[in-house]
Amino acid sequence: MAQIPWDKVFKFTGYDIAKLLITAGIIVVVTKIQLFNDKLSALLIALPFTSLVAMMWMQAEKQGTGRIANHAEGTFWFVLPTLPMFLILPWMLRHGWGFWAALGVNCLLTAGLFWATVFILKRFGYNLM
Repeated sequence: MAQIPWDKVFKFTGYDIAKLLITAGIIVVVTKIQLFNDKLSALLIALPFTSLVAMMWMQAEKQGTGRIANHAEGTFWFVLPTLPMFLILPWMLRHGWGFWAALGVNCLLTAGLFWATVFILKRFGYNLM
């Protein structure tokens, strides 16, 4: 992984603030929908809004199709280790686990699965990191 230029990461322009407000607005709208319709909000969250919005910003910034393709492909591989959480977390909550404990265990599980995915794919010549 290349060295991250933190000074550029934390330097915000007006354009960055606009991106932040639009992107956050999408999340707020979806959470507002959840107040009256769990299934519709779940459907909207299941759509890869974050990745779609990120790719649109990448295109608007003319980052090139190669970078957008790498982002989309990396997202696919990074999503896989998160999927078990969406089955295990509800099971734990329905079986008496407290929210924070269940969430913590699922975060640790997801991190472990993430690193297992990185290790396994590396053996097949695909470097996620």
